[in-house]
Amino acid sequence: MGLISGIARALFARGGVAEIGRVGAQVAEVFRPNATRRMELGHDAFTATQAAYAAEFRAGRAGWFDGLVNGLNRLPRPMLALGTLGLFAYAMADPAGFAVRMRGLAEVPEPLWWLLGAVVAFYFGARETHYLRGGRPVTLAPGRAVSPRPVPAPDEGTPPSNPALAEWEALQGR
Repeated sequence: MGLISGIARALFARGGVAEIGRVGAQVAEVFRPNATRRMELGHDAFTATQAAYAAEFRAGRAGWFDGLVNGLNRLPRPMLALGTLGLFAYAMADPAGFAVRMRGLAEVPEPLWWLLGAVVAFYFGARETHYLRGGRPVTLAPGRAVSPRPVPAPDEGTPPSNPALAEWEALQGR
């Protein structure tokens, strides 16, 4: 009875079971990383990246050149709309001249029409994407705020953990 009571006292007195569980968890983490800790670290990295991104775009730079380019970027849509209406007016005002110019357009090779279509589609697609992305402010993910911290440089004596980076640095003569 003394042996059993001694084992029971060791397990249930001063947190023996909890200590065995803690040691078991530490041993298990050697073979399989802690998924919760990995998720916490991933969240911290994501939050730091978002904070750095938000800080980068917080202050807008609007100079005279930016205003000029923004003004030029606003011209194509009104010019296309008014130009189309102008074609209708031109067709009614000078039908013979309009017919000559339309025959000239019919002589344009098909690859040039494809090129024009691609340019117009990419212009308006990029513009739409810009406004879809730019219309919303960059916000941090909900949760605790993490200030961006710089990544420490590896020691000179330790080999880099990225083989491709090591090869590139060797090619650069570093």
